[in-house]
Amino acid sequence: MSDQPARVTRPELFPELAEGMRLLEGRYPSNEIASRVVRAAMAQTGVAGARLWRIDQGQADVWAEHGELPVSANRRMGVTEAITSDSDPKVWTGILGSDDFRVRILEVRGVQPLSAVVRAQLAMLGRFAAVVLALAERRGAMEELSSIVEATKRLNSTLDLGELIHIILQIATRQTGADRGTVFLIDRTREEIWSLVGLGLEQHVIRLPIDRGIAGWVAREGQPVRVENAYDDPRFEPSVDKKLGYTTRRLMCLPIRNEDGVIIGVLHLLNKAEPFTVEDEAFLDTLSSHVALALEKAQLHRARVEKEKLERDLELAREIQAGFLPDAPPKFTGVEIAVSHRASQRVGGDYYDFLPVQAGGRDALLLVVADVEGKGAASALVMANVQAVLHALADRVEPLEKLAETINAKLLAGSRGSAEMGRARKYLTMFLALVEDEGRRVRYVNAGHVPPLVVRASGEHEWLETGGMVIGLLPEVRYECGEIALRDEDVLVACTDGITEAMDAAGNEFGRLRLAESVGEKRTRKPAEILDGVLEEVENYSSDGEHEDDRVLMVMKVGGS
Repeated sequence: MSDQPARVTRPELFPELAEGMRLLEGRYPSNEIASRVVRAAMAQTGVAGARLWRIDQGQADVWAEHGELPVSANRRMGVTEAITSDSDPKVWTGILGSDDFRVRILEVRGVQPLSAVVRAQLAMLGRFAAVVLALAERRGAMEELSSIVEATKRLNSTLDLGELIHIILQIATRQTGADRGTVFLIDRTREEIWSLVGLGLEQHVIRLPIDRGIAGWVAREGQPVRVENAYDDPRFEPSVDKKLGYTTRRLMCLPIRNEDGVIIGVLHLLNKAEPFTVEDEAFLDTLSSHVALALEKAQLHRARVEKEKLERDLELAREIQAGFLPDAPPKFTGVEIAVSHRASQRVGGDYYDFLPVQAGGRDALLLVVADVEGKGAASALVMANVQAVLHALADRVEPLEKLAETINAKLLAGSRGSAEMGRARKYLTMFLALVEDEGRRVRYVNAGHVPPLVVRASGEHEWLETGGMVIGLLPEVRYECGEIALRDEDVLVACTDGITEAMDAAGNEFGRLRLAESVGEKRTRKPAEILDGVLEEVENYSSDGEHEDDRVLMVMKVGGS
């Protein structure tokens, strides 16, 4: 038999070659074909090892290998060694098809110099393998395209974030063969990554600082990661495994980028039976922009739904809070009262009330104006609690200073649980006044509140400051009761700091003195007219200012009926 390659035309004459070609028959995925090509080469006489290289857009990597092969210091550079070593009689290399972007090279090494017959058989095997590989890759590309189209349809099928993440993980785990996965979303405000749900898990929320774990590294660096043993990688964060009772071995982690290239999340896949491949990575990278678009739409939808729910809840809270406040001041002999309340948000912590009570066996009227620190729903809840305490103590208003001390103690007791749970304790300022003797006598306690104003019929004014510190801050606080005598046409004005601290464009406050001047100018009018006039001045003064707060204004004039 001649050793000339040109005369080797019938593979059936060479059992090793025929056996190798049989390995390539059938419809197999390209990765399986690559493995079979290497095994077919290994079936040839005298072959010690075979390796199939894949070069995509200039990036070289080993696709499949078997047998005894030299280990290159840099496997990606080893392809250069393979191509240039064809002069070595123990080495055969062949290009299995190429185009502008991809090259496939089969490297075969013999135990001893490879004969011309073996080289001819390898050349024929290479030509056949090139065709089979091209068909498998083309078939795989069509299947991948079909999978991407189907995946895109599914991604566009829902706006529910939890359901969408479940779909993403179903697609990713089915395509790659991963055991489970997690989609981490990036919270730039809190510098965290967080997961809403994981396939194969019950629903958990996992939050990690963005500077921890492999997922955090991918979120920061934007580079994919494939790891064979997670616990050997110093970037791995084992605390999640401990929390979920799971052991991560292999993992693949990819950034999820939107159309602008911004990383909005990370896809984290775990424990595939075989190593994660370049094909796994490429498929999911192709799908990344579709995933990102669907996630952004779902997050916007979720935010809109949550905002609408919050709006409904706040509107309900506003209606409930409005029910706490008196619709109108009660009729009380000897005085006429007007009041106004406005929250800067839907609900707020400013509070006023009127409670008809008995003081010294005679009818009296308890006036209350209070301002809970802060604003919004939390302050409104504290306000509701204060109102409940006040109404429960309405039959024990004397001595008035003890009433303030009791409210302080009960508010502190109620807030102890919040403090234990790490929530900030709320405090409030409060003005309590007992109006007696048809308005001619007023006893009061000012617990850190904006001092109410008394404008005499003569135009002189004074401030009601006697009392003590704010309520709800320290235990066992003692308060002092003040007293003032009023005469016909005297005016008492109580407000919250939303009136006195209203600011103009330059940041200057309306202030107590301006309030005294405004009331003094209007002191001869009815309480409702005084109130409307003051509110109009405050509104005009602060129309260009930035500071906005809850506002309560109460005006009482002696001599009404």
